[in-house]
Amino acid sequence: MLASASAVGGGGFAALCLLSVGTFLLLGGSWLAGARGEPIGRLGTYSWGRATREAASDLLPFSQLGGVVVGLRTVLRGQAAATPIYAATVVDMSTEMAAQLVFTLFALFTLGGVGDRLDLLLWSGLGIATALAFAFFLLQRPALRLAGLLARRALPDLGAQADAVAGELAAVYARPVRVGASFLLNLFAWGATAFWSWAALRLMGADASLWHAAALESAIFALRSAAFLVPGALGVQEAGYALLAPLVGIDPAAALALSLVKRARDVALGVPTLLLWQWGEIRRGRAAG
Repeated sequence: MLASASAVGGGGFAALCLLSVGTFLLLGGSWLAGARGEPIGRLGTYSWGRATREAASDLLPFSQLGGVVVGLRTVLRGQAAATPIYAATVVDMSTEMAAQLVFTLFALFTLGGVGDRLDLLLWSGLGIATALAFAFFLLQRPALRLAGLLARRALPDLGAQADAVAGELAAVYARPVRVGASFLLNLFAWGATAFWSWAALRLMGADASLWHAAALESAIFALRSAAFLVPGALGVQEAGYALLAPLVGIDPAAALALSLVKRARDVALGVPTLLLWQWGEIRRGRAAG
């Protein structure tokens, strides 16, 4: 496994990191698509916000929600109009969940039956992801209205903000082109993760097709959804690779090496990202003081 991972080499690992940066551009574009009035020139800011969000979720003892808060603070820095950004965040999270469902279905129909226990885990992951996606989509606007109603009793300004976000959210959903663009960019980002894994496997010398790499990755995300309570999917990701890789003709040792390279990439990109984010927060605090 270590030999396979080391076969990537320094240059190959740098190229894989650059591919991940490209994925952040897709994710930033998806977020930006839901922000009315935001110019395309802000793509870099939204992409950086997604990078800080992923780094915080992967490396810090935060939940996924904590990572979202970090990303929001990054994008909101220096912005007076926060309402479109809050609404765009809700839209982006909704389309990301929908794109993940499509990506997961690809694995289930490609792999077919893989054994009772794994079938149960894969379908459980799909069921959990589907339930979360529908609940998030159906309840987001009622939840905002309820938050506004409750907040107006104690914090009128906060209540007005919740009402403004609910109104902005309705305006974005009334423009299906924006929502569709956000969904497609998120779907392309999921596809980019499969391409990344295929490229890593090829650098290791593993004989894997892009189709099989995509099936493997989508199945791994299904397992991660089923084990959403495990921080960072530690152990779940590695076990999933070992169990599912042979089903698509990929050597389990190469798949475990792929997981190791992924973890190394998360550290290599995430640590500098968090350090730069923290430095920005310190400067922001000094300027406010």
